[in-house]
Amino acid sequence: MANILIVDDEAIISMQLEERLSALGYTISGMAATGEDAIEKARRMKPDCVLMDIVMPGKMNGIEAAKVISDEMDIPVVFVTSYADDAIVAQAKSVRPYGYIVKPFNELEIKAAIEVALYRKTAERREQVQREMPVGSPGSTRADIPDSETVEPGELPEINALLLKEMFSDIILFLYTEQAEKEPVFKFAIDEGIKKGGRNLYAYYRSMLPKFYPKEIQRKDLVTQRIKKHEMHKLVETFDLCSQVAPDPSNPLHIFLDFSAPDDFEEVLAFKESILDKKRKGYPISGMIAFDVGNIEPAHIASISAGISRIILATGKDTTISFANHSFPAESVSVVPQATIDEVVKKSLEPVVLSLLEKPMSGYDIVREINDRYNVLIPQARIYTILYSLQAEGYLEMKVSGKSKLYSPTEKGSKYIKRKLNEFKFVFQHILGPEAPARSE
Repeated sequence: MANILIVDDEAIISMQLEERLSALGYTISGMAATGEDAIEKARRMKPDCVLMDIVMPGKMNGIEAAKVISDEMDIPVVFVTSYADDAIVAQAKSVRPYGYIVKPFNELEIKAAIEVALYRKTAERREQVQREMPVGSPGSTRADIPDSETVEPGELPEINALLLKEMFSDIILFLYTEQAEKEPVFKFAIDEGIKKGGRNLYAYYRSMLPKFYPKEIQRKDLVTQRIKKHEMHKLVETFDLCSQVAPDPSNPLHIFLDFSAPDDFEEVLAFKESILDKKRKGYPISGMIAFDVGNIEPAHIASISAGISRIILATGKDTTISFANHSFPAESVSVVPQATIDEVVKKSLEPVVLSLLEKPMSGYDIVREINDRYNVLIPQARIYTILYSLQAEGYLEMKVSGKSKLYSPTEKGSKYIKRKLNEFKFVFQHILGPEAPARSE
């Protein structure tokens, strides 16, 4: 796994990043709190990637430090910052960063940004080597068409661990925004499908990925289909041809369908239903159906999700799609501006914390759970203020487990939490009205 240097003057952010990235398998080369310290450690530790805050104490900010690290050491830098105004973004763009993540962030965004940065840097270095090859040397004429057999296995190594685990046991719905980097995800998925054998179908509106698979396409291990406007019926015909053979578990069909710009949503929806119906009848079909949520109506998300139990979410900084409870049916999926979620969670933190205390939790567990569910980062100090207060009242008991302090409700606390959550529920219903969730413009 890659070595990461974390640069942030907020100790709690650095520690959270260190813990999360370590859990994902990355090696943390070190942590720095100033631009000068970041440069010194980058020179000494030679990390594969730097996660860089922008506004820090000292004579040098993160943008200036990133320029030195990029120019001098050729190390990719991903900015992780609370600042997203036009002036800051314009300055950041001047040093050509490999990613820009606005706090609060989640593990998916950080991991995707790191993997894309590493992938881009590896591709750039390979292209540079090929540009410097003498004309006529082996490989010099194929710089613009990477061969899938020559792609280094470390380029997209761990997207599988986060997004594609056991992908070929079911149909997965992949929802992404225009800002999300989708090509590495699709490439990794196709690579895995080809390795597993069987037949593979990749359909897309716009994509560079077919250039990676000339041999696989020629051998018919991979069928590609460009989806053109008002020609959805051609994809249906291609799918029917790929699935005409008798069901055979040793010869499964893997599908990778990217509906980034559907012009007829009803046809796409009918096609999705026909795929699910074929699977329900025992046909060995699995893979990924993807939609750009920026190009479909929010009301259509429930229809897209219906019948699909596994959903991958890849979002930009402006919108988060959240399953607050995995027991919710797909029909409850909705799109809400991230700013609204931030405001509600931060101003109603007590009921949010109480709702998580069904099992023993540490303060960090609660911070992580809130961030995973709502994409909102809450300082641990605020969480512990609530936990200490509940413990003092006898509603929580604390036990030490390893290095963690775990809090769980006492018998008295379980009754209190249930009553308190009902009270919050009644107040919200009184303010919004019982029909509020169903209202629409």
